[in-house]
Amino acid sequence: MKQQLEDLVQTPLPTRHGDFILHFYSNTLDDKEHIALVKGEVANQENVPVRIHSECFTGDVLGSRRCDCGEQLAMAMEYINNAGFGVVVYLRQEGRGIGLLKKLQAYNLQDQGMDTVDANIHLGYLADEREYDVAALILQSLGVKSVKLMTNNPKKIEALTSLGVEVVDRIPIEAVAHDDNVDYLKTKAKKMAHFLFNKKTDAD
Repeated sequence: MKQQLEDLVQTPLPTRHGDFILHFYSNTLDDKEHIALVKGEVANQENVPVRIHSECFTGDVLGSRRCDCGEQLAMAMEYINNAGFGVVVYLRQEGRGIGLLKKLQAYNLQDQGMDTVDANIHLGYLADEREYDVAALILQSLGVKSVKLMTNNPKKIEALTSLGVEVVDRIPIEAVAHDDNVDYLKTKAKKMAHFLFNKKTDAD
């Protein structure tokens, strides 16, 4: 079956990080509700600042300090607002793809001494189960020609490139580490090859 993506609703969304147009998508790949926050004119544009952000209820909504997700989302929205154009694709794949329940169970395993990768594996999952097919389709539907990807994750660049997204540059998006998330960030750098700890933090 051909992959289907439909942009069902577009509505203005003023936020504390600037004004955006929110696009609501349905799709036939995973039947989840994904969104995109769009600033300015991105159709037929090159070098568009883009953040592919995976849902993190605890970080994005509750302000959890166990991860850097909420800070990264805010940084991306502020960067795009200042640039005057860009896209935040918000994918509904909580916990690097394992869902909220399993992510919370993984938190408890981390509190018992496992790191974020080993906890996921102990629960029967891969270290990272995210997929980016929908993100590529969303960028295609918006008419984005090439992107400057806001990420620390080299595998995200590889995945999007393999799906036909032209990634012309990487924009680092490194939040300041602190006592509650420094071990988590070090694990992502060591075991998942994320580009982290390239600037001084208060955990140094």
